[in-house]
Amino acid sequence: MKRTKHGIILKTPEEIAKLRTAAATTMEILLKIAENVAPGITALDIDKLARSYCKEYGVRPAFLGYGGFPGAICVSVNEEVVHGLPTKNKVFKEGDIVSLDFGAVVDGWIGDVAVTVPVGEVSPVAQKLIEVTEKALYKGIEAAKVGGKLIDISRAIQRFVESHGFNVTRGYAGHGIGRSLHEEPQITNYVFKGYPDITLEPGMTFAIEPMVNEGTGKVKVKRDRWTVVTRDGKLSAHFEHDVAITDEGTIIMSAI
Repeated sequence: MKRTKHGIILKTPEEIAKLRTAAATTMEILLKIAENVAPGITALDIDKLARSYCKEYGVRPAFLGYGGFPGAICVSVNEEVVHGLPTKNKVFKEGDIVSLDFGAVVDGWIGDVAVTVPVGEVSPVAQKLIEVTEKALYKGIEAAKVGGKLIDISRAIQRFVESHGFNVTRGYAGHGIGRSLHEEPQITNYVFKGYPDITLEPGMTFAIEPMVNEGTGKVKVKRDRWTVVTRDGKLSAHFEHDVAITDEGTIIMSAI
């Protein structure tokens, strides 16, 4: 196992191939789950679906029990940013936006992906927020290439988001991905003083995940000790892909 001086685990082409299978499988499951988001469906229904698909695919939910998390999937609605608990009293209604964050362990390798979907007809600002967040993800991915800097990814996401009048969530970040759910480095969606000087190398594998707020980037954790919400109560959206940096170009491993 080769690590950089920043503790980033570099993957071989063979390992990237395995991780690519894990990431694509995870996204395939997540998109099937997302198709079931509709008025009257509960977050607990979504969690049950996630567990059922994991059994069907012969994979293990990566989040279940991780740090004590009680669900197989994070379900965050409207002002909830990330780590939303999949409870029965969280009932989707027309006009909501629902962020689904899902991880799976496939032959020892982990996929970690997220999408935000509308529940029926949503407001123009909600639709714009979803679209900008997804596009910001691809802006970050475009900046991830051999010889570039990690900060290029963060800067690309932040600039794009702010140019559309939104703000990136503060205090939460993307991360390395591999045999562990959270590897080095952390990949914030914004730049800051003292940002680590990391040059992107072949073999680096990341989960890039912009979390974007309609209003301020400030957030807080609810009393359940898991669910992160916007401080101003405004909407938030979340998208995530797993990528690999290679000499042949950057691979979106979770693309299907």
